[in-house]
Amino acid sequence: MTAAMHTVTEDQSLAEAATLMRDQGVGALPVLAADGSLRGIVTDRDLVVRGLAEGADPASTTVGSLAQGIVSTITPDEDVDRIIDTMGDQQIKRLPVLEDGRLVGMISESDLARNVSDDKVAHFVQMVYGRG
Repeated sequence: MTAAMHTVTEDQSLAEAATLMRDQGVGALPVLAADGSLRGIVTDRDLVVRGLAEGADPASTTVGSLAQGIVSTITPDEDVDRIIDTMGDQQIKRLPVLEDGRLVGMISESDLARNVSDDKVAHFVQMVYGRG
């Protein structure tokens, strides 16, 4: 799990999110509501495909308008097999970790690659990338 992550608030602009992604070398940012709760995730692909390609003004369009709604979250003590199955079933590469309703980290495909057996990584890759 990556605990030290960068986030944006739902009222920040697409330009601000893109700059943060570039500066931090990340492709996705958790989007937080004003009360600190998780509102969704915005990816670099969202910025391009659902933002720029649709004619959105990067300076005035907020990330909240593009944030992907959270399909699933996990808790810090979640079983690794359930994490892999959840990510695979939903074909997602990142999974927010919540504790008491607050974002405490993210599990990413690189976290899995570094911390689980090769067999489990292969299973994850097949589930996420092996589908048509």
